[in-house]
Amino acid sequence: MKKLIILLILILNVYFVYSQNKIAHEVYFNTDEYDVPLTEENRLLLFISNLGEIDIESISIFGFCDDRGADTYNLKLSQQRADAIKTIFSNNEISESLITNVDGKGEILLKKVNEKSISKIRGLNRKVEVVVKPKPPKTKEEKKIVEEKKNVPEIIKGKLSVGDKIVFENILFKTGYSTVAKDSKKTLEDIAKSLVEREDIYFTIQGHVCCTKFSRDAIDRKTKKRNLSLARAKYIYDYFAKKGVEKKRMKYVGMRRKFPLGGDPKFDRRVEILITYVNDN
Repeated sequence: MKKLIILLILILNVYFVYSQNKIAHEVYFNTDEYDVPLTEENRLLLFISNLGEIDIESISIFGFCDDRGADTYNLKLSQQRADAIKTIFSNNEISESLITNVDGKGEILLKKVNEKSISKIRGLNRKVEVVVKPKPPKTKEEKKIVEEKKNVPEIIKGKLSVGDKIVFENILFKTGYSTVAKDSKKTLEDIAKSLVEREDIYFTIQGHVCCTKFSRDAIDRKTKKRNLSLARAKYIYDYFAKKGVEKKRMKYVGMRRKFPLGGDPKFDRRVEILITYVNDN
């Protein structure tokens, strides 16, 4: 009984199961349903948010049912549950290219337990398992290449012309949010200082998102509106204004997912600035 209580507590909490090569999460469903319950969706979204700090190699999604129902029915329902979880990942800036398995595994056979606890055990078997495999740690050479990326403050201080576009490569956003990752804040502050000094340039801040279909914008989890690229551009606009960049020199727009970079999906969660005017005087 004590073990069952512990298992039920796990249902209500977001958790990571760490091993040498995976991070796991489970989502639980109601009987005969593949719609994700609201509490389970909120747990899953929190799990997805925590993945923003991880370099992901692959994601596997496995659906299961309890032991009631025919085999063909259970196989179909377990696949529908796995597909439902994939959809939530895709709608929240997780690239479908990372999802390598979406499989319905059918039923989980009921273990021999006390008769009174059968319904609880069946509840734990109506689930989807998500297994995330992180990329191996970077070698020293790979880290050196990352560190040698273009220095945006130095580019801003150099010669600029109308139409030039500067990608903030080291400013990364939290998955599903308009706020930047903690590691990006120092770089953003340095960029703001450079822009304060360059009083001769005017520019448009362009926000981008990752992984949505048909060039759509992503949903801002804070406001629940589908305008995340605009929210990211405005976040940077407000930050620059707070640091002393004149508002009349800046505009901001959301670019949705019209211009993916084609590399690691996390770099599509980005902003760029487009130089719109340079005062030669």
